[in-house]
Amino acid sequence: MFKPNIWRRLALKAALAMPLSASAAQEPTTARSEQELADLVRKTEAQASAFMRGDMDRWSGLVRIAEDFTLMQPFGGEASRGFDMSAERLARLASYFRNGDAKLELVQCYASDDLVVLAVIERQHGEVGGLPNQDWSLRVTQVYRRQGGQWWLVHRHADPLVRHVGLETAAALARGANLGKR
Repeated sequence: MFKPNIWRRLALKAALAMPLSASAAQEPTTARSEQELADLVRKTEAQASAFMRGDMDRWSGLVRIAEDFTLMQPFGGEASRGFDMSAERLARLASYFRNGDAKLELVQCYASDDLVVLAVIERQHGEVGGLPNQDWSLRVTQVYRRQGGQWWLVHRHADPLVRHVGLETAAALARGANLGKR
């Protein structure tokens, strides 16, 4: 059986070898682009870990968020647009997320010259919203766009459905059942 970090490296290599289109299939991935994507995956993992620790200074230093950013939060609800990176907002986030950690499990990576889509499982735990430390693993899709030579986050969709919930539970969630207002 593979060790987790070996499996992650193999999954990354396999994902990087998969083209976005038939025309891209004729162009092999260069060593530079493979390294660039591997660095982006590592940076994404570091972002998730810093966020779960409530270390917003580190997190904000690792992520560039585009002006047209969209967020579909794991708590559901409407998608939000833009992101408030003010010191006040980061302080609120830092107090909400505490004492956590995260590891990324790469499911798939799609890349073109100026766009990268990462489908990952964030295996994470921490204290969120005053709740005791627990598993907060999420299924996540993040989309990055190259702007001025850097990767900017343009979209994040996260949900807590890492474990199978079955048809009845999914139907209840879709109807809005068991969703308390906070």
